[in-house]
Amino acid sequence: MRIMMIQPNYHAGGAEIAGNWPPSWVPYLGGALKQAGYDNVRFIDAMTNDIPDDVLRGIIEKNQPDVVMCTAITPMIFKAQNTLKIAREVVPHAKMILGGIHPTFMYTQVLNEAPWIDYIVRGEGEEIIVNLMRSIERETEIQDRHEIKGIAFIENEQVIATPAHPPIRPLENLTPDWSLLEWEKYIYIPMNVRVAVPNFARGCPFTCRFCSQWKFWRGYRSRSPKSFVDEVERLVKDHRVGFMILADEEPTINKKKFVALCNELIDRNLGIYWGINTRVTDILRDEDLLPLYRRAGLVHVSLGTEAATQMNLNRFRKETTIEQNKHAIDKLKENGIVAEAQFIMGLENETPETIEETYQLSQHWNPDMANWNMYTPWPFAELFEELGDRVEVRDYSKYNFVTPIMKPDAMEREDVLKGVLRNYGRFYMRKSFTDYPFIKDPFKRSYMMGCLKAFAQTTLSKRFYDLGRVKRKGLHTEVDLGFDEARVFTREQIAEMKTQRPDLQADINFVGTRGKAANGDSMADVSACGAPRDVAEYDEAEANGSPQESMGAAAMKI
Repeated sequence: MRIMMIQPNYHAGGAEIAGNWPPSWVPYLGGALKQAGYDNVRFIDAMTNDIPDDVLRGIIEKNQPDVVMCTAITPMIFKAQNTLKIAREVVPHAKMILGGIHPTFMYTQVLNEAPWIDYIVRGEGEEIIVNLMRSIERETEIQDRHEIKGIAFIENEQVIATPAHPPIRPLENLTPDWSLLEWEKYIYIPMNVRVAVPNFARGCPFTCRFCSQWKFWRGYRSRSPKSFVDEVERLVKDHRVGFMILADEEPTINKKKFVALCNELIDRNLGIYWGINTRVTDILRDEDLLPLYRRAGLVHVSLGTEAATQMNLNRFRKETTIEQNKHAIDKLKENGIVAEAQFIMGLENETPETIEETYQLSQHWNPDMANWNMYTPWPFAELFEELGDRVEVRDYSKYNFVTPIMKPDAMEREDVLKGVLRNYGRFYMRKSFTDYPFIKDPFKRSYMMGCLKAFAQTTLSKRFYDLGRVKRKGLHTEVDLGFDEARVFTREQIAEMKTQRPDLQADINFVGTRGKAANGDSMADVSACGAPRDVAEYDEAEANGSPQESMGAAAMKI
């Protein structure tokens, strides 16, 4: 059976600034398929190679796959749907399968908009895709599919979502095949080395209200440090990877295992550098261990500082304070680790003054790097439900962290973007002249100058923050946000849709359904594995000092 995996050709002007990122779903799912005996697997990275639709059509036609698989985060969903539509036109006999976080929760809307998709894989897909592929190979999936957990499909004009597949345990069962990737294409610009994005853990015990990853994974699980470093060693020796970003939402939550991971890396002396995203509270907890983390190759930490006011920190349920954020940044810098601060912009209470506050706070904290990310109201996150009919833009292709989706009460969206770009310009101009060239640590100085180079290159090419949409007209600056007007609604229209089409709401608890008619009529529900809090897995004793006590009633997630 010929299986083709395709990364849709989607670009936004965000994370790509630092280079081309290898799509980790490919080695993890592809490896599971190969382990199950499906050796004829080919991957097409239409995103990294910027493959236009007509060329992609020819590639699919030439290969004549029996199965075509795509993934989709929210801003990629329309491109993924169109990619599978092209494949359907070229190979009408093939099965079209879509996975990823957006279709996991929004499967009813996706199948209504893209009925050419045969199956949606809901949740982590390594075991689900093997079960589905075996049924397709036997040509019995029509009879079997109600019993295959973790999928959604259309049957007799009804959307069917089977009960959720259990989370994968232990994660040592994962068998990624990294050879599926064209490694020469994945370069981390700041260091000019190959980059990988492996999984150490899946899950997170925190429930930040703007996030939804914890709902996707439904339980915190981590690998043994030895097993993970075995994989890192293969990446270094077989594929010459020099830098990695851990794909985990919060790899430091299990202190005992994270320390063991660092010690394993030190003992093997693989020469790989790496970065993580994590919480301020974990850095504060581990102040005395930061020298160990740096010796293990950890050189870049992106902190979820998120907001410039305590009010917004509390609203996001971050469980941190402004001063804790500054202290964590200071400690990272003292230990030679790049500290990157994140700000979430563009909520309904944004004003010119609050935008300026974030800049002034960036000067007070003085992180090595700062990112101003536009608030993106994932349609399956808690804050989305709170905002309700205020989320007028439903053009998911712009849910990309660089486009203001919300309209603040006191500002236009375009003015939010201009303010954020002004913050970026001031921050990095100052860093480039008064900071980076004078860093005493030669490694960190070289690293930061590499980051500045990536920033400058993408700014000049107008790829950074999608700068091509900003035009100078005489003394004025005009911004075209590029929304699909057919997907921008009035508050009255949104309220009406919510009442008349409840089937288009997110299934955030993996409830599944016996069927939802394509015309919107809801059917009876079927219980699945339960909400994230029901499947939580977290060993407080093993965490050995994690901030579990400070979480209150915070529940588990990935």
